[in-house]
Amino acid sequence: MKLFVTVFFIISMLFGCSEKSKKSDAGSADQERPNIILLMADDQGWGDTGYNGHPHLKTPNLDKMASNGVVFERFYAASAVCSPTRGSVMTGRHPLRYGICHANCGHIKSQEITLGEMVKSVGYTTGHFGKWHLGTLTRDTVEANRGGRPKFDGEYAPPWDHGFDVSFVTESKVPTWNPMITPPKSAGDVNGALEEGEPFNTSYWTGPKQIVTDNLEGDDSRVIMDRAIPFIEEAVKSKKPFLTIIWFHTPHLPVLAGEEDRNLYANLSEDEQHYYGVISAMDKQVGRLRDKLKALGVAENTVLFYTSDNGPEGKSATGRTQGITNGLKGRKRSLYEGGIRVPGIMEWQGRIQPGTKVDVPCFTSDYFPTIANILGVDLKKNHRPYDGIDILPIAQGKVKERGKALVFEFHKQAALMNNEYKIYSADEGGHFELYNISNDPQEESNIAEEEPEILSSMVATWNKWKTSQENSAKENDY
Repeated sequence: MKLFVTVFFIISMLFGCSEKSKKSDAGSADQERPNIILLMADDQGWGDTGYNGHPHLKTPNLDKMASNGVVFERFYAASAVCSPTRGSVMTGRHPLRYGICHANCGHIKSQEITLGEMVKSVGYTTGHFGKWHLGTLTRDTVEANRGGRPKFDGEYAPPWDHGFDVSFVTESKVPTWNPMITPPKSAGDVNGALEEGEPFNTSYWTGPKQIVTDNLEGDDSRVIMDRAIPFIEEAVKSKKPFLTIIWFHTPHLPVLAGEEDRNLYANLSEDEQHYYGVISAMDKQVGRLRDKLKALGVAENTVLFYTSDNGPEGKSATGRTQGITNGLKGRKRSLYEGGIRVPGIMEWQGRIQPGTKVDVPCFTSDYFPTIANILGVDLKKNHRPYDGIDILPIAQGKVKERGKALVFEFHKQAALMNNEYKIYSADEGGHFELYNISNDPQEESNIAEEEPEILSSMVATWNKWKTSQENSAKENDY
């Protein structure tokens, strides 16, 4: 009897160890397939967050996200306007490689491998919510900037044709409050042909010929999150890893905030109340999302990224364009720092040390290869150049310098930067300025004459990249 009990005990222990091993292996597999969420604001300046020292703006949830993850002190949008930057996120490649030159120019080509397509290849369910701006969403309904107009028929490239299972998207901008209704002209960037209170002539789409008509009132960030959260809930219920892209319209013009959010800034001007109010409203939805991840039990196995598509709108912080750059030169449409340096946060509990700050330059083209490497996807099999790198080792403090330069080109401007220096051209690469960007982020001192060897080396790198980009534009990558 004693022998039987002993043998039974040993077998039970071995079986228990085997089960624990299986659970451990399963947990390890789960960690290799985390959920991915990409959050992006629209025209949010480098200084437009509480954690970056804004004198008025309240962003408690972004502040919590920053304190619980890594803040990139030098994070950049891949372009100075929205569509090209969004293209860089979607492909890991400079948008000029496939023809997206500025807002409302070009589209995601069918030959490109999108983030949605890449993660679906390893079993993910995918959703895109908010602004799309990488092609038109309709061929037969005249709306937004290009949709339904015969001359733009070739620009049809909706998310449901590019790797996304679920979509709730607009082609381009909408008002930040009551997004389907034309606001007062004081909100900014309102087409003179539109009448206040009438349709804004842009729709939310969920598929071919599928226009949404319900739950579109109030704060646009809430309208978007109302669709993103059910997608996440369904993915968790189905036990499928998910990619969720949430691209807010805030704080792009037209800018309007609801009374509750304006009241946070009641002692400031009406324009400030609206601008700060819409960012606080968006921040509230970031908090709602993070709370939901915790409630669903998936917060620890979810990677969150947050950024903006470019610097703040306007020639200065006036009217409804109150965004600030914290003293950096330039704003939206400029490849000087203020036009492209943007908020950058990455949060992954247990994998990134809370309170981390990184000075290594990173940008939106890095998202794609970072996610690929997290998921074990070999990008070399795609036989095409990628402009980004895996930034997880940088976020974890394992890598202290970047090995590949960040390259930018937009509207006759060119720029390239490494860990310490930046070159900038206003004439398509004909002449370059040189800045020690780590010591002179305001780009006040052009040291091209003092450091000719550094300038020459960086210009040579730029020219090599330009040759590669032009080769891609000829579709030789496909």
